[in-house]
Amino acid sequence: MELKQILQDIYTELADKNDKGQVASYIPELANINPNKFGIHYISLEGNSYGLGDHQEKFSCQSIIKVLSLCLAIKNEGVKIWKRVGVEPSGTPFNSLVQLEYEHGIPRNPFINAGAIVICDILLSQLENPKDDFLAFVQKLALNSNINYNPKISASEKAHGYRNAALINMMKSFDNIENSIDDVLDFYYDICSIEMTCEELAQTFLLFANNGCIPNSNERIITTSQSKRINAIMQCCGFYDEAGEFSFKVGLPGKSGVGGGIVAIHPGKYAVAVWSPRLNKKGNSYKGILALELLTTKSELSIF
Repeated sequence: MELKQILQDIYTELADKNDKGQVASYIPELANINPNKFGIHYISLEGNSYGLGDHQEKFSCQSIIKVLSLCLAIKNEGVKIWKRVGVEPSGTPFNSLVQLEYEHGIPRNPFINAGAIVICDILLSQLENPKDDFLAFVQKLALNSNINYNPKISASEKAHGYRNAALINMMKSFDNIENSIDDVLDFYYDICSIEMTCEELAQTFLLFANNGCIPNSNERIITTSQSKRINAIMQCCGFYDEAGEFSFKVGLPGKSGVGGGIVAIHPGKYAVAVWSPRLNKKGNSYKGILALELLTTKSELSIF
């Protein structure tokens, strides 16, 4: 069956489906989102591009952006980053303190909050103008200069970021944070506030389906080996403590965010992004996971 028809069938099937999730109310600005939004966009490496629903409406990327911060840190720093953050699934909530203390301030992986904060600390040390330089990097991957931060969402997260403050202070006590705590957290909240559409996210993540090269220009951003490792971490750690369930149901590397977005890639074939703001109890889009499960089931295109 053609992918365009498959997407139409998925959209029709899920458009009126009872959504059991809840929006991320612990970030007040995200709580204001219309919970009934639903969009999906697919782009293949051959250039086929299909989207439905709210696929061209911008939303807060949140933790999805952690893949791109990791990408830039690896590009600049190489294997040295693994001295400060691990690559194992956490098996605990994304903002858990317990495991971090037990493991002496070394986060389990770069996609839980503690790990992403360490990556932000690394980038602050690497980049001359961190906020501008990081945004320029994202815009380059997306082939779009209109992508930007949302200061209201960043400020909302900062005002309620007590758990993140606890995480970074604990890591600082174990000498795993080099820069000012306030500077690192401000940068972390800023990058999480970046907004994209499903179409823009799918375009951006084609990099990881194309062995580290931007498809349109074939410009190499990271090595094939680095791309493989980022994909592996997405597969194992991209969905908080639901990564195994996502692999079981969907069978693709990917990353979710509490803004309701999910992006997934099939190496060598395509990238797909879904947005539906209602989250399940693990913090992942309820309808988004259903959509991607239907996509790989109907198309028979997964890595397994």
